[in-house]
Amino acid sequence: MHCENLSRWRHDHVFDTGNDAAERGTWIVMWITALTMVIEIAAGWWFNSMALLADGWHMSSHAVAIGLSALTYTTARRYAQDPRFAFGTWKIEILGGFASAIFLVGVAGVMVVGSVERIVSPQPIQYREAIVIAILGLVVNVVCALILGKAHHHDHGHGRAGHHHGPHNDLNLKSAYLHVMADAATSVLAIAALFGGWIFGWSWLDPLMGIVGAVLVAVWARGLIADTGKVLLDREMDHPVVDEIREAVETGGDAGDTRIIDLHVWRVGKQVYSCAMTVVTHDRLLTPDVMHARLSAHEEIVHSTIEIHFCPDGLGEAQGAA
Repeated sequence: MHCENLSRWRHDHVFDTGNDAAERGTWIVMWITALTMVIEIAAGWWFNSMALLADGWHMSSHAVAIGLSALTYTTARRYAQDPRFAFGTWKIEILGGFASAIFLVGVAGVMVVGSVERIVSPQPIQYREAIVIAILGLVVNVVCALILGKAHHHDHGHGRAGHHHGPHNDLNLKSAYLHVMADAATSVLAIAALFGGWIFGWSWLDPLMGIVGAVLVAVWARGLIADTGKVLLDREMDHPVVDEIREAVETGGDAGDTRIIDLHVWRVGKQVYSCAMTVVTHDRLLTPDVMHARLSAHEEIVHSTIEIHFCPDGLGEAQGAA
């Protein structure tokens, strides 16, 4: 077969443009978090505060996890044109978000163990000094949250046009943001525990707040694991875009002349999808170009592979197979 112009069928597989603002923001937040981590761990050890020490170690894992989020942005951008990634490199970012969620689970476990140890074996706490450091940690968390929040709004303003379903969601950025918010929450709990112990003598409040913080972190981690795991496992067949594809294909011509008997849809970007389908029809004029034209109304479908089978005797059997 000889064809002089193959370019009309060629296309790249860069389906997601990345998030430059988020990449810059996560690197900045990582370095801020790492510096604060060192201060809090040293202060928690020196002032003998479990809540503060837990917050510091908690922040250390956040520094690693947020650094991982930043690294995944950089890696996805660097290999965006690598043809070995069949559907682009966006899922590198999702993998980073999933790993960050696992880090959060580990953090929650460490916080529980440390808090239980302090309940069993209480230690004296230098409350005034510990409160100062905890407030410093909270201020840092607020600053980091503002940096990442600005990155989210910047990317939201440059999203892909089309019919989007649900909120715009950069899961890698969300993972970094959750780490910062979890850190802020444990800082608030540490401050409350330290004030309670200092003013009322409730020394048990310090490790108790460590456990409460661990539960909160675990709940957030569970949600992030579910969101990222769904994308990594391509569990998208309950998404509204699936119904839109069926409607576009099966009602695009004469009613009842075309049926989809096999359909697979998976996400290849924040809000864009690829699909592969097998179609049975008795319409001899139905071609892949016609099918692509029917799907073109839905801009979130950026890649499609279509197999067409002709059934001249009608679609009764095909409908049964569907």
